[in-house]
Amino acid sequence: EVQLQAFGGGLVQAGGSLRLSCAASGFTFDDYAIGWFRQAPGKEREGVSCISSSDGSTYYADSVKGRFTISSDNAKNTTYLQMISLKPEDTAVYYCAALFVRGTPWVVATDMLGYEYDYWGQGTLVTVSS
Repeated sequence: EVQLQAFGGGLVQAGGSLRLSCAASGFTFDDYAIGWFRQAPGKEREGVSCISSSDGSTYYADSVKGRFTISSDNAKNTTYLQMISLKPEDTAVYYCAALFVRGTPWVVATDMLGYEYDYWGQGTLVTVSS
């Protein structure tokens, strides 16, 4: 059974930090990219960042570049999203998702079109207070 479990959300003041984790199971982690998406109330889902588990390539949306860092521990089948200098506009439910990337152009992952991702986890809420 494929599972993606996102956790680590919480309430933090503006300027603070959080680290989200996405624990994967049920598929060959090295064959996939893991993406982080977020959805704020009343807004469309937004692709935040993704990482290739096979070669470590990363992508960041302009809105988070320089503040968020994505990484993976392939031995633990876990991807992390370290978030610093958080802003109230970062408030959202954050989801992780997996995309099969063997033989797939990297641009498919970095386009961060949710419908192209194969598996999704439940969300974890991040609330940044001003």
